This record gives sequence, structure tokens and C-alpha cells, in this order.
Amino acid sequence: MAEKPAQEPFEAAGDPKHAARATRSAGRKMRSLLLDAASPLFRERGLPGTAITEIAAAANAFPSQITYYFRTKEALFVECACRDLLYLGRATEQAALKARTPREYTRALAETVTAGDSIAFFAEALTLTRRRQDLAPLVERTIERLHAEGARAYAGQVARHGWRSLRAPDESSRRFWAVAIGVILEGYAMGRSPEALCAEMLRVLGEQAKSTGDTARLRLVDENDGLSHSDGEG
Repeated sequence: MAEKPAQEPFEAAGDPKHAARATRSAGRKMRSLLLDAASPLFRERGLPGTAITEIAAAANAFPSQITYYFRTKEALFVECACRDLLYLGRATEQAALKARTPREYTRALAETVTAGDSIAFFAEALTLTRRRQDLAPLVERTIERLHAEGARAYAGQVARHGWRSLRAPDESSRRFWAVAIGVILEGYAMGRSPEALCAEMLRVLGEQAKSTGDTARLRLVDENDGLSHSDGEG
């Protein structure tokens, strides 16, 4: 008699745990689609100028799904701004990976954060949470994660290149983002260009670390020169 085919795939599909995982996965996907659709609309039109129906249409979703996943339009706005800020933090780290000196590293960071409007978008979320304290925990977690990842990336570059940092990595990260937010908000109010914002950031930040590579190479040359002189004299 032929052996009965295994039924595990069908049993797995009917498993409550499998169904729960599928539901969670679908939920995460829908949240991501709504955030992707809402972010450019909020950035272009602001919170008052963006309707829930427009966001739902852009995400090919129903307005009720926005209230289901985010409760309010304000909560969706803050989550979009927080996510965009973390994306910006990741982009700055990637941009600075090719830096070979502390000066190049700081410039790469400054050029990246001033090239877009993510910080200005996040500042609107900060203002909103002053009136909606229920949304403040998300902002607080975002800032702490931004600082932690920035400190980790900076510490890795210092160790990789043998730089001598003038401040602890955590202090450097917090100082960088504080300067970035302040300079960019002031610059947006004054209508300054990204190039002007970058230049101002570099001026305020100053030197972040010192490179020891050039000194090490000079010492090596001196030692080799000394050995070659000795050989010649012998």
C-alpha cells in the first residue's frame, strides 16, 4: 500500500501559533506601508494639511486601519518623524565609514544631516509632544537610540583608526545631535542653504578628535632614515 502523504503543511497552516505569526507579520507590513505613505505627505503639507483619507489612499488602505494601528493622526505623525530621524542617523554612519581623518568624519556627518529635512520634521514632532505628553515616550526612546547608535559608531571609528577622541563617545554623539538640531532649526528659519548649514555646524563642532596616523608615519620614516645613515656610515 502506498504511504499516506504527510499532512504537516496543512496542519501548520491551521496551527494557532502559525496564524498568530502570520497576523503579526501582516500587521508589521501594514504599519510600514502606512508610515511610508504618510511620511512624504506630512513633510510636504504638515500635520494640519494632511488628511487621514489621503494617507490611506496613498497606502492602498482604509482610514480605519490608520486609527487601528496608530490611534490618531498625531501619533502617526510623531512615529513617522521618529523613524525618519533614525534612518538619518543610519545614513550619517554609512556616509562617515569612508572617512580617514577626524576632519573627514565630522564633515561627512554634517553634510549628511544638513542635506535633507529630517531634523526639521522631527522638530515638529518635538513641538507636538509638548501638548501631547502621551506621545513623549516614543520621542524619548528615539533620542536615546540615536545617541546610543551614534556613540557606538564613533567609538568604532576611533578604535579602527587609532584616533584620540577629545570627548567620550556618548558625549560626542549627544553634542553632535544637539548642535545639528539647533543649527538646522535656526537655519531653516533664516532660509539658509544646506551648504551654509553645514559650514555653521563644522564651525560650532570644531575638532572632535586628533589623528595619530601622521605622527606615527613620521616616526617610522625617522627610524628608517636613521638606520640607512648607520648603514652608510658602516
